Amino acid sequence: MTHAAPPQKTSMPSPRSSFKSLVAGSLILLMVGLVLDIQGLKSLLSNPAAFARTPTPAMESLSSTCTSNITESAQLSREQLLALLAVPERDSKSRIREIIQEPYCTLSALNIRAGVEAEREAYPLAFDPNTTLVILYENDEYAGYRFKH
Repeated sequence: MTHAAPPQKTSMPSPRSSFKSLVAGSLILLMVGLVLDIQGLKSLLSNPAAFARTPTPAMESLSSTCTSNITESAQLSREQLLALLAVPERDSKSRIREIIQEPYCTLSALNIRAGVEAEREAYPLAFDPNTTLVILYENDEYAGYRFKH
């Protein structure tokens, strides 16, 4: 009588080791992304012309719709935009002004709801010159925003 060798067990990776591999791979990809982002930031910082404000076609189009004087230096940073987006509607106009100061310009008023005239102000985005944030006010209350491209 011959005895057969016991069947060989195939080793399956444990769920814990699979999770560790997934985390390690994700960390490596994250580190590579950060290195590439830092390289892009260095090239941006080494080129002062990248910060120069040159009128884009979007800004020229915006300028033609302004009803007030244009404040060339008025631009929204990412930080200001994030702070603004956290403000609830119907907060005061003065609360918005604490975050973003004077607008690039004022646009013509609109009648969105019957009997209420809505004021509009435009703010070009410093990090995307082809996009403008338009803020809407009703009776000195923040009534919302939209992005104009």
